[in-house]
Amino acid sequence: MAQHSSIARSAMTSATSPETGDQRINIKPNGMSNGSGSGKEGALLLPKTVVNRALGNDLHSDSHKSSLPPKGGVGTALTDTPVSTAPPSPQISGLYQPPGTPGRVRATTLDIPGLTKSKVSPDGRIAQRDVGAKLVIVMVGLPARGKSYITKKLARYLNWLQHDTEIFNVGQRRRVAAGKSPSPAPVDGQDRKPSAFHKDLVDSVRRLSVSVGTTLNSSDVSPPENGAPLPPPAVPTKILVNGEEPEQVSQNESTVVPSIDAGPAQSRENEEAINEASPEPMDQTADFFDPQNQRAVKMREQVALDTLDELLDYILEEGGSIGILDATNSTMERRKAIVDHIRNRAGPELNILFLESSCVDQDLLEANMRLKLSGPDYKGQDPSEALEDFKKRVALYEKSYVPLGEYEEKHRMAFIQMIDVGRKVVAHQTHGFLASQVVYYLLNFNLSPRQIWITRHGESLDDAAGRIGGDSDLSENGRRYAKALARFVDHQRKQWEAYQRQKDLLKHFPPRAGDITPPNPSYLPQEGPRNFCVWSSMMQRSVQTAEYFNEDEYDVKQMRMLDEIHSGRMEGMTYKEIQEQYPEEYAHRKKDKLFYRYPGPGGESYLDIINRSRTVIVEVERTTDHVLLVGHRSVARVLLAYFRGLKRDEVADLDVPMGVLYMLEPKPYGVEFKAYRYNPETDWFDYLPNYELHQVKAQTTH
Repeated sequence: MAQHSSIARSAMTSATSPETGDQRINIKPNGMSNGSGSGKEGALLLPKTVVNRALGNDLHSDSHKSSLPPKGGVGTALTDTPVSTAPPSPQISGLYQPPGTPGRVRATTLDIPGLTKSKVSPDGRIAQRDVGAKLVIVMVGLPARGKSYITKKLARYLNWLQHDTEIFNVGQRRRVAAGKSPSPAPVDGQDRKPSAFHKDLVDSVRRLSVSVGTTLNSSDVSPPENGAPLPPPAVPTKILVNGEEPEQVSQNESTVVPSIDAGPAQSRENEEAINEASPEPMDQTADFFDPQNQRAVKMREQVALDTLDELLDYILEEGGSIGILDATNSTMERRKAIVDHIRNRAGPELNILFLESSCVDQDLLEANMRLKLSGPDYKGQDPSEALEDFKKRVALYEKSYVPLGEYEEKHRMAFIQMIDVGRKVVAHQTHGFLASQVVYYLLNFNLSPRQIWITRHGESLDDAAGRIGGDSDLSENGRRYAKALARFVDHQRKQWEAYQRQKDLLKHFPPRAGDITPPNPSYLPQEGPRNFCVWSSMMQRSVQTAEYFNEDEYDVKQMRMLDEIHSGRMEGMTYKEIQEQYPEEYAHRKKDKLFYRYPGPGGESYLDIINRSRTVIVEVERTTDHVLLVGHRSVARVLLAYFRGLKRDEVADLDVPMGVLYMLEPKPYGVEFKAYRYNPETDWFDYLPNYELHQVKAQTTH
């Protein structure tokens, strides 16, 4: 008896010892422990040792009472261990967990739509509860460093991979608030909830506005807590849309919420500020960013807050996987305030990745500045005057700019630095599946001017018979198309090179009056004509379409990733035969073509095509050469969906007819898109002006 009591006291001591790492206490959301309750919920769970397994896990529960029903139908375990007379464990206050945050940190691995699934995510997308698998990307960098260009391409790539991504651009919302641009429509028809002030972030923006107005060096600037007195707290100001105050503010528009600390006197100041607000649009020149412009400072503070809260609403409440905050975020204090705000709302699990873009090469920086002059802030203005004003704006930010580096490394914060648009890439603590996808994409990034051509193969014998799949040869019409394709692409290649030579001769900086054509920023120098790659699938009809290109002038290669979607047991059938023999499969596919996978050995879905063509997309982004992709209907749909940034429900029904050749030329503000149709009468290609991609009609969807 004494021996058992000694063992029990020893086990109790080890369970409550500070050195023990296995002690677990159930914490309720309000921070109070339930260790002092009765029954199993109040039990202190002991370490799984040999002694504790022998004594049972209910040392401090009521399981020793014979009045309880037998457990599992095998009776009550016998024990001579006395009930503890020690005082109950102290109440331990746990960290507050926001509603919806899991009680434990869940394992987060890759989620790939079409290739992975689980009970909480049957379609492979990131489940709403898996906050630890989601990602917030915070952009960092001075103006004219390519931040918006990077975010647009990155969001397009991640959305194409079926990871729901949205950009939250502070500058765009700032222009809306100042009455310079119309209010952006909500994405996917979802309404935004009004956001509230967050004091830390407001103060951060206010200190930034003060510091950029000083002439001190960064080493002479005092810490915020020791610096000069700050301006009075920000007060709400009217947000104007096209210079007018909307009659009613809907949920998807920015709203101003008074500070919770505002008293009666502050409320009167707020009213006076609102009464003094001008109905005219606010100027967006460098004076707008002057710290003495208090009205602009207040408006910028509120816009920054609304934008960050919009992003978090998207991640936490609307099913988004990745949110990108596109702003300068140029000070360490500002970035810390953003992290604190995210942690307060989302808890410790949500991943944060800082992405900084900087330019060291002066030629590239000048090209970026030239490009900025054609942006929305300077649209229609004289380029010389616009350039001077833009440089003043950049100078305001440069005085307080703190790049990513030692502080982030010391605090183990994840970040990526891009120097000269991919010439050098630094990655730090980029853990997580989504973060690794971002790094992989950015490592294969360039702004080199080039052309990307996409077309389907020429008509095959199976096409003429209306059969899908197979590996038949080209028909006579298909061979005529292949010959004309080689001649036309060769002609276009020579025209493009001549245009680039002329453009290089006219390149100058600063711009001349009336010059609105910016150069394409590119770090990589190019001497002589660019190489031209021709990539086909490994199927005969695609290989034969590309065989008329002169391999002394073109680099011809075959890639299995470009093969047509495999139809499984339906290979070689017509759509009418499929409808008659497999009516259920036919209806299922028609209902959801993107996720539908053909039954039988080798059967694929459109999601499979997306995943196996990912390496092709990244290679196209990496190369500085021209590329012609000769594929098939499903492959052409997937490729065009990426370059045109189409929604997921537009991919599988995209109209991609035979005989049409698509040209895409990357530009700093998007992708230039043109289309040409083969004319059998002239044996040449006709340009299709204002061509827009569209969906196949329902009755002819294949």
